[in-house]
Amino acid sequence: MITTDNGITGLGAAYSYPDLVRIIVEDHLKPHLLGADPLKVEEHWEMMYGLTRWYGRKGVAISALGGIDIALWDLRGKATGKPVFRLLEAERNFAPAYASGLFWQDDLSQLEEETARHLEKGFRRVKMRLGQSKEYDLAALEAVRKTVGQDGDVIVDGSHRYTLDTAKTFGKRLTANRVFWFEEPFPPEDIDNYVTLRSQISVPLAAGENDFGVQGFRELIRAGAVDIVQPDVCRAGGITECLRIGRWASASNLRVATHTWSDAVALIANAHLIAALPTGITVEIDQTGNPLIDELLTEPLVIKDGLLTLSEEPGLGIQLNPATLKRLVLPPGQRMPQGNYSDLIFGHDYRSIPPPYESETNRSE
Repeated sequence: MITTDNGITGLGAAYSYPDLVRIIVEDHLKPHLLGADPLKVEEHWEMMYGLTRWYGRKGVAISALGGIDIALWDLRGKATGKPVFRLLEAERNFAPAYASGLFWQDDLSQLEEETARHLEKGFRRVKMRLGQSKEYDLAALEAVRKTVGQDGDVIVDGSHRYTLDTAKTFGKRLTANRVFWFEEPFPPEDIDNYVTLRSQISVPLAAGENDFGVQGFRELIRAGAVDIVQPDVCRAGGITECLRIGRWASASNLRVATHTWSDAVALIANAHLIAALPTGITVEIDQTGNPLIDELLTEPLVIKDGLLTLSEEPGLGIQLNPATLKRLVLPPGQRMPQGNYSDLIFGHDYRSIPPPYESETNRSE
């Protein structure tokens, strides 16, 4: 939260190591922002980047300054009486959205039931996680595709679980089931594999949730590694930087689909960005029961006919639920409790390593 001298508060979000974000925001960047004109958003971005460049550029530092940037855009909208997507000169007031979930299930009927629940909520597009085994992946994909029907879309997240050979082989199955995109079959460092795979499968290839700033996405775009780039305003540098990333992707004839796996503030900020980008195709909405998605806002998220409509209220157009904040906020000085928070794992006892992908080759060995 950033508050001005006339009482306006802007909301932002950063998705990274929480204790480190707090140090960067409160101890390093805050003193440089106090007393400054909050409407000079782009100037503040450049100043913060210059201050953190020597230890940042990627990772927690650019995520932290991005959280501040989102709050400044919220402030700019509230000060001028305009929603952020209008400030970004969007021609639409909505963003297509997809339900993100559908983790591995031993009983495939559970995947079908979960998919049906997403459709009942108004979604027309879902994302599932694969990469368990050749047999499971195909059976699970066909089960979800059948439930979604001919008019809906299925996205597959590979979660870095594939080799180049297994990804190429599975690519034919993805095509047969009309998969909307194949996301992160490899770790983000394996750009050469992305480049090779992209030329050998017909399903669009997507990545970017683990990249930071223009310099990270420059590598993906210049290499010709993907068809769809996936920045996240709360990870990749805020609205200011992700707007640059999105425009560069558009100029390279690539589409943009933001990643979100943290909270509703970041989700709404990503939706404003997608609404403003000509090649922005969709936003991700975590449907796994995350309270920072489901309970953080005073007004619940509503999806109708696959679309998330943005408020015409100034700024991001959202307010936080005080009861949720009271329950979940950590007081100053308290470290992040140990636990498994999806991508963020604290404490040895909470670390779990999934078994390797099972292909016919490694089973015969």
